[in-house]
Amino acid sequence: MLLLAGSVLALSSPAQAADQSGAALHALVKARLAEEAGQPVAALSALTALASAAPRLPGVRGQMLEQAIAAGDLPAARSAALQLWQAGDRRFDAQLVLLVDAMHRSDWKAAREYIGGRADKTGGDVMSRLIQPAINAWIDLGLREKAPERYLLIANARGRPEPAMALEAAIVQLVTKRPAEAVALTDDIILTDRTSQLTALRLAATLDKAGEADAAKRLRGRIALASGEREDPSLLLPDQAVVTPREGAAHWLGMLADGFARIPNGGPKIPMLFAHAAYWLNDRDWTARSALVEALDRDGQAPAAAALLASKGAALPPVLQMRRAELMADAGDMTGAAKLAEAAVAGDAPARSLLVRFADIARRSDDKAAAARAYAQIEATLGEGDGEQALRGTLLIARAELLLQSGDWDAAQPLIEKAVALRPNDASVLNFAGYSAIERRKDVKQSLARIETAWNAEPQSPSITDSLGWAYFLTGRADEAVPLLEKAQSGEPDNAVIVEHLGDAYWHVGRKFQARYTWRAATLLAEEDMAARLEAKLRDGLTPETMAP
Repeated sequence: MLLLAGSVLALSSPAQAADQSGAALHALVKARLAEEAGQPVAALSALTALASAAPRLPGVRGQMLEQAIAAGDLPAARSAALQLWQAGDRRFDAQLVLLVDAMHRSDWKAAREYIGGRADKTGGDVMSRLIQPAINAWIDLGLREKAPERYLLIANARGRPEPAMALEAAIVQLVTKRPAEAVALTDDIILTDRTSQLTALRLAATLDKAGEADAAKRLRGRIALASGEREDPSLLLPDQAVVTPREGAAHWLGMLADGFARIPNGGPKIPMLFAHAAYWLNDRDWTARSALVEALDRDGQAPAAAALLASKGAALPPVLQMRRAELMADAGDMTGAAKLAEAAVAGDAPARSLLVRFADIARRSDDKAAAARAYAQIEATLGEGDGEQALRGTLLIARAELLLQSGDWDAAQPLIEKAVALRPNDASVLNFAGYSAIERRKDVKQSLARIETAWNAEPQSPSITDSLGWAYFLTGRADEAVPLLEKAQSGEPDNAVIVEHLGDAYWHVGRKFQARYTWRAATLLAEEDMAARLEAKLRDGLTPETMAP
């Protein structure tokens, strides 16, 4: 705050400085609060006011750029980036914004200047390694230079270009009306990773557009083999041809945004930057839109992500319909989410991954009939291989769980036994089978043996440890149950079921003060039915009627 006041005082008379300092402090607080609340539009507005009150305050233009990017405001981002660039601060996000803005305006000469304005001669930064070859090629195409694909075909250390870049070079060749060269290059490329598969899908669509259907068919056959029947959400997006330099640059940046979003524990800023850059270049690109949805959701802007999927225009592809349904469910509209999710799998042969996601939404919305329909559809897709049979066992458990929620043990029990027969060494299946039976006091000896087998296989699992501890409690071995339940509770301290189990065990072995303390902690986590039972225990102690089920 003192730095801010000093900056303002240096610019004005004492009276003016006091007014400006107050306005600047107010704007700074508003900007910080808006940023923390995930409201980039409000943060950008406050930062604009701050820049007006304290134009020389260090760091303001950089913050304005970041919030303009988060808000998707290209004019504001361009203005902040340009001021940073002209002041000699050639940071990467400013460079990408100015580059995309120039390409958006088809000012290819300016784009060439910006892409070279921050060159890393070592080739070590992300701009050099991932962006420059493809973007340089598309800029050259915009400038009508010869052989623009040369940037992508420069051999790497192993003597061959990366598969995705070679595929991108083939797309460039098609856009420059050289199909024979593109087909020859395409047939020579081995798909090695997810990025090459995504690029190959775009190339296949562009081959079709260029009248090279046979080459497109050959390529798609290789994609299907490499991608596991295209269960990956990005691989389920519609194939889109590239016909202009802007479309080419957009698809490349969108693909990078999608890749950055998949980095474990990664922050939202880099995916957001690349996704907005791609979307600014081509808002009809499904990969760019999908990547932007994920970036916005990760940044705490779920309403903006949902709005992006609710906008008018071309009908959403099924995979994005499902994503919209999940965002609706997260916002609390379970009825609308379940309806939209089922519509997303209504076509012929929906992807199995979409059926799984539909089942999850149906369960979240407590629509057991819809969940059962989803499981039936998934089961209909299964073959006879070992992996398929393992999945069949998982489906049987899911169906059994639905029946148990309705209290139908007689219908659930045969499904559970079939699942155990299919997956006799699966700890999660054995635990479910044993716990489901023992809590209903069914075949206690066999059920306890199954849980013990599961725990011996996965003793680190809090849920299985809880099952064994509770099984010991129910079979009169409370002293053995307590240390197991304590271990389970330390592994999942926010699991209300485990905490209640531990409280009941404490009471039974005479540790009543700890029992009440534990039950009280469980009330902070419990849903309505459990909360009422816990209140009764806190009032009257443990009774047969208030014991956890």
